Amino acid sequence: MQRLWVRWTLLTAFVLAFGTACAFLGNWQLDRLESRRERNVSTVRNEEQAVRPYTDVFTRTIVDADQWQRVSATGTFDADHQLLLRYRSSGDTEGYEVVTPLRTATGAVLVDRGIVSLANGAPIPTVAPAPPTGEVTVVGHVRRDEQGKRSAITPVDGAARLISSEAFGATLPYPVVDGYIGLITVDPPQTGGFAPVALPEISDGPHFWYAVQWFMFAGIGVAGIVVFIRGDLRERRTGHRKTPKAPKGPKPRDPAHPELTSSGV
Repeated sequence: MQRLWVRWTLLTAFVLAFGTACAFLGNWQLDRLESRRERNVSTVRNEEQAVRPYTDVFTRTIVDADQWQRVSATGTFDADHQLLLRYRSSGDTEGYEVVTPLRTATGAVLVDRGIVSLANGAPIPTVAPAPPTGEVTVVGHVRRDEQGKRSAITPVDGAARLISSEAFGATLPYPVVDGYIGLITVDPPQTGGFAPVALPEISDGPHFWYAVQWFMFAGIGVAGIVVFIRGDLRERRTGHRKTPKAPKGPKPRDPAHPELTSSGV
């Protein structure tokens, strides 16, 4: 019995650790679900607001709550300082994006001019399509800097993986505001096959069902302990009920006929 207790204790300790990890992951998915719902509400609310001058918003560090407001800005594109963003995706489109500084009367702001689709396996160009020349008016979404490793946000040979106004701005001969504008329209229009970057999907995503799965794994672990211990106890009771076998040996002889065994042989 002592060996069973040791086995049960070790199994219980393992299941408790496993169940704790599953509960943590399940709650983490529920937290992500709540954050996503808050983002959805903020996205819809900001996107439905009237277009504002970019100078009303780009006065501070841009955060998640600022994103997807629509703003407008008038100025000239700096075609000599463009940044090409590699390996980008938007909805079902995969390709590259181009970020171009827009110099206005009050300063400069980065503008993500959109995504250009690439066929599967097609190389990313080394030179970005030129922006419209002269004075332009852009309307776009407020976007915060993307987060990632320094190697991903630091421009190298005019290209990067993620967009950071701080990292890109360090390569420019003039300051730029924090964050950037995700272009919706530009007047006069641009060429080059650009499409606006899509808004994030307004849905709960898979987080709720991921949470359910993690909680189910924890429940299965607890149920497994019960099944395992009951199996051990059943096997132990069955073993105790078995009748001991008679010891093997010579068959007894018949007293009336000692020359014969009790079977008559």
